[in-house]
Amino acid sequence: MRVTEPDAAAIARAAELLRAGELVALPTETVYGLGADALNPAAVGRIFAAKGRPADHPLIVHLPDAEHLVRWARAIPKEAIALARAFWPGPLTLILKREEGVPDEVTGGQDTVGLRVPDHPVALALLAAFGSGIAAPSANRFGRISPTTATHVVEELGDKVALVLDGGPCQVGIESTILDLSRDTPEILRPGAVSADDIARVIGRRPAVKGETAAAAEEPAPRVSGALAAHYAPGTPLRLVPAAMLTEEAAALAGEGSRVAVLARSVEDPEDARFLWHAAPADPKGYAHDLYASLRMLDASGADFILVEALPDSPDWRAIADRLGRAAVGSGEADET
Repeated sequence: MRVTEPDAAAIARAAELLRAGELVALPTETVYGLGADALNPAAVGRIFAAKGRPADHPLIVHLPDAEHLVRWARAIPKEAIALARAFWPGPLTLILKREEGVPDEVTGGQDTVGLRVPDHPVALALLAAFGSGIAAPSANRFGRISPTTATHVVEELGDKVALVLDGGPCQVGIESTILDLSRDTPEILRPGAVSADDIARVIGRRPAVKGETAAAAEEPAPRVSGALAAHYAPGTPLRLVPAAMLTEEAAALAGEGSRVAVLARSVEDPEDARFLWHAAPADPKGYAHDLYASLRMLDASGADFILVEALPDSPDWRAIADRLGRAAVGSGEADET
């Protein structure tokens, strides 16, 4: 694997590799993506092999700009156009009916496809040079902590990637909002930086939110990335603990001889040498930006348990709480890839 600064020559080389069916890791504003030519089924198959990802798990296709939408989707509703104008480039993925020619390998065999335009200069430069859609899930082993730096990609995938474009740390830090517009009622299938209220301000109606409200459509929701109960997970067992109990639970585990790492948001460090205590930013944007890097650091610390201070139950924290809840479910499981 080669890691390189994303100058013009590197961008051109990355586009050549994609055309040749190779994998290229690229930065986006959310997380680093593992990119392949979305119209090349064999290349897309390399993504699944590198990640250990189930074949029926659909991928998100990244587009050079909103004008490419018609090449990938059909029966595009006016709401999709309005949202693309409002939020692209940006962390919003739209689920639409797929156009003829979009490979089953990308859609997981479904009649829908996830599309977005990323808001990162390196990703946009590569997409412009490539001139077509790049399928790019997060550049990590399936179910594990998403990468937000080039170093994370190297740690996760090693020589499974031909080239890594180093665009620095990702600005947002968690994956995009996924909004389904393929059915009568818009529905958020994965929360992210673009909220239900943000969407409502553009389309004039509030979308349903999977897990909170039920969509009116009888047709089941499409399968999408990051929706499994176990995801974004460290190898170390992770527990979510209310703030009032955080220090007490850490002390109890340490008293049993366990090595304990803590990710706290509001609880002050008790300066107990038995803990590795890491303070997270108190605001949602800062917390999201640092989340995966913090989890990776704590996972690599040699701790027996990671305790994470539970987050406020409010819309600003919903997307981050979603990631932590799935991380807790999937944590502590041995890698199979």
